[in-house]
Amino acid sequence: MDVMPLLLLVAGSTVIAAAARRTPVPAPLLLVAVGLAVSYVPGVPDYTLDPEVVLPLLLPPLLYTSASDSSYLDLRAQMRPVALLSVGYVLFATVVVGWAVYLLVPGMPLPAALVLGAVVAPPDAVAATAVARRVGLPSRITTILQGESLLNDATAITAYKVALGAAIGAGATWVGGIEEFLLAAVGGVGVGLLLMAPLHWLRTRLKEPLLQNTLSLLIPFVAYGVAEQLHASGVLAVVVVALYLGHRAWEVDFATRLQEEAVWKMVAFILESAVFALIGLQLPIVLRGLGQYEGVEAVWYAIAVFLVVVAARFAWCYPATFLPRMFSARIRERESNPTWKGAMVTSWAGMRGVVSLAIAFSIPVTVKGGSAFPHRNLVLFLTFTTVIGTLVVQGLTLPPLIRRLRFPGRDPQAETLAEANAQAQASRAAEARLDELLTDDRNQLPPSLADRLRIMLERRRNAVWERLGQTNPVTGETVDDTYRRLSREMISSEREVFVRLRDHRYIDDEMLRTLLRRLDLEEAAAYREAG
Repeated sequence: MDVMPLLLLVAGSTVIAAAARRTPVPAPLLLVAVGLAVSYVPGVPDYTLDPEVVLPLLLPPLLYTSASDSSYLDLRAQMRPVALLSVGYVLFATVVVGWAVYLLVPGMPLPAALVLGAVVAPPDAVAATAVARRVGLPSRITTILQGESLLNDATAITAYKVALGAAIGAGATWVGGIEEFLLAAVGGVGVGLLLMAPLHWLRTRLKEPLLQNTLSLLIPFVAYGVAEQLHASGVLAVVVVALYLGHRAWEVDFATRLQEEAVWKMVAFILESAVFALIGLQLPIVLRGLGQYEGVEAVWYAIAVFLVVVAARFAWCYPATFLPRMFSARIRERESNPTWKGAMVTSWAGMRGVVSLAIAFSIPVTVKGGSAFPHRNLVLFLTFTTVIGTLVVQGLTLPPLIRRLRFPGRDPQAETLAEANAQAQASRAAEARLDELLTDDRNQLPPSLADRLRIMLERRRNAVWERLGQTNPVTGETVDDTYRRLSREMISSEREVFVRLRDHRYIDDEMLRTLLRRLDLEEAAAYREAG
């Protein structure tokens, strides 16, 4: 197997994603644009999106890292709007888009049109949440968009299977479709519930960080694979497991958490970069098979489907935001009052992604009886143009839209004050525990070491309060910025001495690595203490 194309894809997409951090353009959009441009460079190989690779190998880790970074408590608080989007909207979009394509394209059978509707129904909120974090969306809207992206793929894949069964003549019915959806949903959640506690128990019992992180990398594939073997939703199984493990990550050894955070950030960065680059690289493959629909007619179909997709999200989001509050006093009591601005952003943040393309490429070439799947090439083309259209049009206009709507920004002063109060409560508990431990003869320490523990505790307690102080009039630095800088300078001096001693053979390389790791941990601790 020639590995050079894969290496070029990973290396190239990583460089572009890194460069995007220095531009106002979100990384997913720049990656797609470069992929489109590079796809016609002579000598660039075909990067066909293989659903047998994307769905079982790329989707689980992306879902896992996104879900484990999410807040279970926040998602639970917003479960009603998340469910309306991840289930209700996906089914609504499947029917609306499918019916519109059925009326628009002459000779397109309704089941085949519904296949397209299911394929383009689920938004991929990776780009949307990236924009949300950059421009400072309110946490409630960000949580809803994240929750939708975690759960809507399960609904879309099930809807796709039902529509595909009807399209290929497999005798699918709406009753059977509902049964399949319930089996997938209940089964996926059930598998996640069964796996999450044993996996967490195993994570807390393994004492070697390397083994714990190896297990962490395997978990999303295990959850996805077990659920799919049982014909349940692997997506939901991964999400349930990841939410539980992320919620209880504090019970895992600190060394594991440090390594795990670094490993998963790297994995997510590489996979997300490669996935969005792959979207742009599909252009020649999609156009090559378009056949009779080349030219103005294909462009007209693409524009029409894009407009229907966008309009369908508005048609769902605004009623789903305000109507339940009108008819339910309980909702009005339990949930804060939504605004038209939030509904506007949620409606416009409907970018599609790689899952839609992967599902489209999994459409069989023939139906039952051996004849060609009706309008398969057109379905692939319209999926591709919808993905590109939503990413480019909505992705580029979402940041200015959010800025123009002028959402109330976060209050750093209030957040720092809350952090300081939390640290003060924790420090009091730690000090009381230290006094209790020191009364035991087994825990006796020289006074200097006991005082060092108290000083360390005092430093953590004061660090947050100091952040509320004035900046340095000479350098313009805050207190925590100065603290971090001085800590780095001191540790850098120690590091240079250790390296010099190694070079003069006073210590060996193994001892150098031990000493440098200790300094790295101290530097990380100093950085976190200073905020």
